Amino acid sequence: MMYDAYQAFADLSDPIRELASKAERVLASCDAGPCLEPWLFFQPWRRLAAFCELVTLSGFSHRRPEFDIPSIEIGARTEFVDEDLVLDGPFCSLTRFRKAGRGEGEPKVLLIAPMSGHFATLLRGTIRTLLRDHEVYITDWRNARDIPLAAGAFGLDDFVQHVIDFIKFLGPRSHVVAVCQPAVAALAAVAVMAQDKDNDQPASLTLMAGPIDTRISPTKVNELANGHPIEWFRDKLIEVVPSRLAGSGRRVYPGFLQLAAFVSMNADRHAGSFADLVRHRLAGNDAKAAAISAFYKEYFAIMDLSADFYLETVKSVFQDCDLPRGKMAFRDRTIAPAAIRNTFLLTVEGEKDDICAAGQTLAAQDLCGGLRPYMKSHHMQPGVGHYGVFNGRRWESQIYPLLRHHIQSSL
Repeated sequence: MMYDAYQAFADLSDPIRELASKAERVLASCDAGPCLEPWLFFQPWRRLAAFCELVTLSGFSHRRPEFDIPSIEIGARTEFVDEDLVLDGPFCSLTRFRKAGRGEGEPKVLLIAPMSGHFATLLRGTIRTLLRDHEVYITDWRNARDIPLAAGAFGLDDFVQHVIDFIKFLGPRSHVVAVCQPAVAALAAVAVMAQDKDNDQPASLTLMAGPIDTRISPTKVNELANGHPIEWFRDKLIEVVPSRLAGSGRRVYPGFLQLAAFVSMNADRHAGSFADLVRHRLAGNDAKAAAISAFYKEYFAIMDLSADFYLETVKSVFQDCDLPRGKMAFRDRTIAPAAIRNTFLLTVEGEKDDICAAGQTLAAQDLCGGLRPYMKSHHMQPGVGHYGVFNGRRWESQIYPLLRHHIQSSL
């Protein structure tokens, strides 16, 4: 019932937001340039345009934004980028990015995007940086509300299987980079391949800000997951996709509920960002305002999660901590990270991460006891939060060089 009410409200409000978007563009064209005197802050068209922009941003989108990476800059050189769909499935596709005109030769990186309420485009900046030296393949998870029931169910085992299948598609000596939530599935997938002595085991595995062991320094996210029994999550947070949508009848954890929870944890910060947006528009600081607007357009593009995957993740990863306790299973087989002997491991954490606290990803180092010491490395990045681990200035200048070296060392 909650999903039906939300969708009805969205259907009514979307035309209003579209009208506000058009009005904002018209009003912005009336702007004569940056304000030179304080009294000019109150120019009516600028105030109205800022108000319309807020209205435009005040709702959610369920469509994946474009990756929009036509080119990258490498020093003073511009390299054009090719984007290709190389695998297509009902729950996930695999998209390849590589510098135009380049043949085979650069290391292949499988970038595993989170399935946590946002689209893979949230890693656009990560892709751009990796493309400097690599051929990048990214998991493009589909919005569960758009997947027909006929496609079947999707649980945590299915996520791990997708990772295994994608690694095998890239072939031997590829490189896996998992960001946030899929770190557990990535480690599990590589462990299963090691246990099977699979010839396509990756040369390196990088886990970035992932919840390997959430018993360490629990965050608000961890406390929320452990604040109720799993039955509460099933009864209170799982909804059925409305009949008018392609995924009609599928049980999901709606993206609008997850995003509302994340926003509520940092409500003051988000309110301050919107106030800054208006202030920058009134002052004519359009570049700063545009950066805030672009962030929220991406942040408010949301996807639903399969109910099975969500509930199994809450139970196994956050409540029972199965992987670090040696109790996580894949297709009824116990997962043994200690079986990994041929894959170099790098773990990366952010000092100020309030989603995946310091120490939670580092725990993978102890689990992979079969690796020789020189095959394991860890980096704690000072001064960054969760998103700073894989996006932004410190990611590009301090973390990425270590990741590049890690990949090169494993070749």
